[in-house]
Order: sequence, then C-alpha cells, then structure tokens
Amino acid sequence: MKAAVLVISDSAFAGGRQDRSGREILRLLSRWSVEVACYEVLPDDEERISARLAELVDREGVRVVLTTGGTGLGPRDRTPEATRRILHREVPGMAEAMRSHGRERTPFAMLSRGVVGVRGNSLILNLPGSPQGAVESLEAVLPALFHALSMLEGGGHPEP
Repeated sequence: MKAAVLVISDSAFAGGRQDRSGREILRLLSRWSVEVACYEVLPDDEERISARLAELVDREGVRVVLTTGGTGLGPRDRTPEATRRILHREVPGMAEAMRSHGRERTPFAMLSRGVVGVRGNSLILNLPGSPQGAVESLEAVLPALFHALSMLEGGGHPEP
C-alpha cells in the first residue's frame, strides 16, 4: 500500500513550529509496514490542499492520503472543505469512528470536523492536528482501512 502524509499547518510550513503529528503518523505506519511515498507540510490554503490531494491520487497513484491538521474550528482550518472538493464519495462511518474513539479519551474530539472519503480507488482521511489525536484516530480505523482498500478494488467482505 502506497501512502502519503500531508501536514496542514501555516506555522509548520513557515518553519515557526516543528511538526509532531505527521512524524507520529509516520511511526505508526512503519509499524504496520506501510510504504510512505510522500511526507509534506502545506499551509492552510484550501486551493493548495485540494490540488495536492488530487495530484497524489490521480497522478502519483497514492492509495491512502492522511492529512493532519486544519480540522478544527479556527478561521484557517479548511482541510475538510478542501478534501470534500475533490472526493467522489464520503465514508462517514470512518470519520464517525475516529471521533467516537477520540471522545472516549477527551471531550475535545467532538470538535474535529475531519472527513474520510474516496477518490478513484484511494482513501483520503483527515486526522486531527494534535499528535495524540492523529495517532488515536488512525489507530481507530486502521483495520477497516485495509479492508476498505480491498473493497475499492472489487474485493468482497471476508467470510465469517
């Protein structure tokens, strides 16, 4: 599985803050033997985020794109809007599972507006910007993520 991690943060992009959430996602993916073809930091710019998401899936053949950051209520938090612009279909159950899992740990998880969806045969997941929130959200859906990728390729449900 070819994956990409996009950190969405004005301050990290400008060099004023070190990225921690993207690095934690990379560590988690390496434990699952997932090949990360791309790790980038982008500013909170809706046009730029949408364009890069589409490019990663359409031109670079990335099967899973994980974004971290830009999912809250801040005035520049536009990752969900940028993602929705290029999705073919949403997968609301995965986004709900991430928020539900997080809500068991902190009441602030309910403030995440992250979406999960499909473009072509790839999945795009918006994770929170906090390192702990990003890792916990990804852990909540990782088993289903592998099954979802199989289904996007025409695979069926596993036999009981």
